[in-house]
Amino acid sequence: MRKFLVSLLEVFEIAFVAVGSVFLVRTFLVQPFVVSGSSMAPAFESGDYLLIDELTYRFRAPERGEVVVFRYQNNQSTYFIKRIIGLPGERVRIKDSRIEVASEGAAEPIALKESYLPSGVVTGGNTEYSLGEGEYFVLGDNRSFSFDSRNWGLLTRSNIIGIARMRLWPLPQLTAFAAPQY
Repeated sequence: MRKFLVSLLEVFEIAFVAVGSVFLVRTFLVQPFVVSGSSMAPAFESGDYLLIDELTYRFRAPERGEVVVFRYQNNQSTYFIKRIIGLPGERVRIKDSRIEVASEGAAEPIALKESYLPSGVVTGGNTEYSLGEGEYFVLGDNRSFSFDSRNWGLLTRSNIIGIARMRLWPLPQLTAFAAPQY
Protein backbone atom coordinates (compact mmCIF):
# COMPACT_ATOMS: atom_id res chain seq x y z
CA MET A 1 0.00 0.00 0.00
CA ARG A 2 2.86 2.35 0.84
CA LYS A 3 4.41 1.76 -2.60
CA PHE A 4 1.13 2.61 -4.25
CA LEU A 5 0.83 5.91 -2.34
CA VAL A 6 4.41 6.86 -3.18
CA SER A 7 3.74 6.12 -6.87
CA LEU A 8 0.51 8.10 -6.75
CA LEU A 9 2.34 11.05 -5.17
CA GLU A 10 4.94 10.93 -7.97
CA VAL A 11 2.19 11.04 -10.60
CA PHE A 12 0.66 14.10 -8.91
CA GLU A 13 4.08 15.79 -8.72
CA ILE A 14 4.69 15.23 -12.44
CA ALA A 15 1.20 16.44 -13.32
CA PHE A 16 1.65 19.54 -11.15
CA VAL A 17 5.00 20.40 -12.76
CA ALA A 18 3.59 19.84 -16.27
CA VAL A 19 0.46 21.95 -15.69
CA GLY A 20 2.50 24.66 -13.94
CA SER A 21 5.01 24.77 -16.80
CA VAL A 22 2.30 25.06 -19.43
CA PHE A 23 0.61 27.80 -17.42
CA LEU A 24 3.83 29.81 -17.05
CA VAL A 25 4.82 29.44 -20.72
CA ARG A 26 1.35 30.34 -22.01
CA THR A 27 0.90 33.26 -19.62
CA PHE A 28 4.30 34.92 -19.91
CA LEU A 29 6.11 33.65 -23.02
CA VAL A 30 3.99 32.45 -25.97
CA GLN A 31 0.40 31.71 -26.76
CA PRO A 32 -1.31 30.15 -29.75
CA PHE A 33 -3.45 32.19 -32.12
CA VAL A 34 -5.62 31.04 -35.02
CA VAL A 35 -6.10 33.54 -37.85
CA SER A 36 -9.73 34.15 -38.74
CA GLY A 37 -10.51 36.15 -41.86
CA SER A 38 -8.58 37.46 -44.83
CA SER A 39 -7.41 40.89 -43.64
CA MET A 40 -3.75 39.80 -43.60
CA ALA A 41 -3.76 37.74 -46.82
CA PRO A 42 -1.56 36.61 -48.45
CA ALA A 43 0.93 36.71 -45.54
CA PHE A 44 -1.56 35.04 -43.19
CA GLU A 45 -4.58 33.06 -44.31
CA SER A 46 -7.68 32.12 -42.36
CA GLY A 47 -6.94 28.96 -40.38
CA ASP A 48 -3.20 29.61 -39.96
CA TYR A 49 -2.04 28.55 -36.49
CA LEU A 50 0.52 31.01 -35.09
CA LEU A 51 2.68 31.32 -32.00
CA ILE A 52 2.55 34.79 -30.46
CA ASP A 53 5.63 36.01 -28.56
CA GLU A 54 4.43 37.82 -25.42
CA LEU A 55 7.88 38.35 -23.92
CA THR A 56 9.65 40.66 -26.41
CA TYR A 57 7.43 43.67 -25.76
CA ARG A 58 8.20 43.51 -22.04
CA PHE A 59 11.75 44.60 -22.96
CA ARG A 60 11.26 46.84 -25.99
CA ALA A 61 8.59 48.79 -27.84
CA PRO A 62 6.85 47.46 -30.96
CA GLU A 63 8.54 48.41 -34.25
CA ARG A 64 7.23 49.37 -37.67
CA GLY A 65 6.46 46.40 -39.90
CA GLU A 66 5.94 43.90 -37.10
CA VAL A 67 2.73 41.87 -37.18
CA VAL A 68 0.98 42.06 -33.82
CA VAL A 69 -1.99 40.41 -32.18
CA PHE A 70 -4.08 42.70 -29.98
CA ARG A 71 -7.39 43.07 -28.23
CA TYR A 72 -9.88 45.18 -30.17
CA GLN A 73 -10.43 48.22 -27.98
CA ASN A 74 -14.18 48.33 -28.61
CA ASN A 75 -14.63 44.66 -27.62
CA GLN A 76 -11.89 43.23 -25.41
CA SER A 77 -12.95 39.63 -26.14
CA THR A 78 -12.11 40.07 -29.86
CA TYR A 79 -8.54 39.67 -31.08
CA PHE A 80 -7.10 41.12 -34.30
CA ILE A 81 -3.87 40.61 -36.20
CA LYS A 82 -2.43 43.59 -38.11
CA ARG A 83 0.87 45.16 -39.19
CA ILE A 84 2.28 48.21 -37.38
CA ILE A 85 2.65 51.16 -39.75
CA GLY A 86 2.84 54.22 -37.47
CA LEU A 87 4.69 54.57 -34.16
CA PRO A 88 4.11 56.86 -31.15
CA GLY A 89 4.87 60.50 -31.88
CA GLU A 90 4.62 60.10 -35.66
CA ARG A 91 2.21 61.51 -38.20
CA VAL A 92 0.75 59.02 -40.69
CA ARG A 93 -0.86 60.22 -43.90
CA ILE A 94 -2.61 58.12 -46.52
CA LYS A 95 -3.17 59.90 -49.79
CA ASP A 96 -3.58 58.55 -53.32
CA SER A 97 -2.81 54.97 -52.13
CA ARG A 98 0.50 56.12 -50.67
CA ILE A 99 1.47 55.93 -47.01
CA GLU A 100 3.75 58.65 -45.66
CA VAL A 101 5.18 58.71 -42.16
CA ALA A 102 6.79 61.71 -40.49
CA SER A 103 8.60 61.53 -37.18
CA GLU A 104 8.10 64.30 -34.68
CA GLY A 105 10.15 67.29 -35.80
CA ALA A 106 10.98 65.80 -39.24
CA ALA A 107 10.99 68.28 -42.11
CA GLU A 108 9.71 65.83 -44.73
CA PRO A 109 7.68 62.64 -44.40
CA ILE A 110 9.00 59.39 -45.86
CA ALA A 111 6.90 57.24 -48.18
CA LEU A 112 6.79 53.63 -46.99
CA LYS A 113 7.98 51.01 -49.44
CA GLU A 114 5.97 47.97 -48.41
CA SER A 115 7.78 45.10 -50.13
CA TYR A 116 5.69 42.53 -48.24
CA LEU A 117 2.54 43.57 -50.15
CA PRO A 118 1.66 41.96 -53.48
CA SER A 119 1.86 44.31 -56.45
CA GLY A 120 -1.34 46.14 -57.18
CA VAL A 121 -2.50 46.43 -53.56
CA VAL A 122 -4.21 49.79 -53.05
CA THR A 123 -4.38 51.47 -49.65
CA GLY A 124 -7.73 53.23 -49.73
CA GLY A 125 -8.68 56.40 -47.95
CA ASN A 126 -7.32 59.90 -47.70
CA THR A 127 -6.62 60.50 -44.06
CA GLU A 128 -4.05 61.76 -41.58
CA TYR A 129 -3.38 60.76 -37.98
CA SER A 130 -1.09 62.24 -35.35
CA LEU A 131 -0.08 59.53 -32.90
CA GLY A 132 0.36 60.28 -29.24
CA GLU A 133 2.37 58.45 -26.63
CA GLY A 134 1.57 54.73 -26.61
CA GLU A 135 -0.49 54.89 -29.84
CA TYR A 136 0.07 52.84 -33.00
CA PHE A 137 -1.41 52.95 -36.49
CA VAL A 138 -2.04 49.42 -37.82
CA LEU A 139 -3.21 48.09 -41.18
CA GLY A 140 -4.04 44.70 -42.59
CA ASP A 141 -2.00 43.58 -45.60
CA ASN A 142 -5.19 42.90 -47.58
CA ARG A 143 -6.01 46.61 -47.56
CA SER A 144 -9.32 46.41 -49.44
CA PHE A 145 -10.78 43.91 -46.95
CA SER A 146 -9.21 44.97 -43.66
CA PHE A 147 -10.98 46.48 -40.66
CA ASP A 148 -8.09 48.47 -39.18
CA SER A 149 -6.95 51.87 -37.90
CA ARG A 150 -8.53 53.56 -40.92
CA ASN A 151 -11.91 52.41 -39.56
CA TRP A 152 -11.67 52.45 -35.77
CA GLY A 153 -8.70 54.70 -35.00
CA LEU A 154 -5.42 54.21 -33.23
CA LEU A 155 -4.31 51.14 -31.30
CA THR A 156 -3.12 51.71 -27.72
CA ARG A 157 -0.03 49.91 -26.43
CA SER A 158 -1.97 48.37 -23.55
CA ASN A 159 -4.10 46.33 -25.97
CA ILE A 160 -1.14 44.68 -27.75
CA ILE A 161 -0.72 41.03 -26.74
CA GLY A 162 2.43 40.19 -28.67
CA ILE A 163 4.22 39.72 -31.95
CA ALA A 164 3.54 36.94 -34.46
CA ARG A 165 6.74 34.86 -34.45
CA MET A 166 5.94 31.56 -36.12
CA ARG A 167 3.35 29.81 -38.26
CA LEU A 168 2.93 26.20 -37.13
CA TRP A 169 0.02 25.22 -39.34
CA PRO A 170 -0.41 24.34 -42.16
CA LEU A 171 2.81 22.32 -41.97
CA PRO A 172 4.02 23.00 -45.53
CA GLN A 173 4.01 26.71 -44.64
CA LEU A 174 5.89 26.39 -41.34
CA THR A 175 7.61 29.79 -41.09
CA ALA A 176 9.41 32.04 -38.62
CA PHE A 177 8.69 35.76 -39.11
CA ALA A 178 10.85 38.85 -38.90
CA ALA A 179 9.90 42.50 -39.34
CA PRO A 180 10.55 43.90 -42.82
CA GLN A 181 13.23 46.52 -43.35
CA TYR A 182 12.02 49.88 -44.66
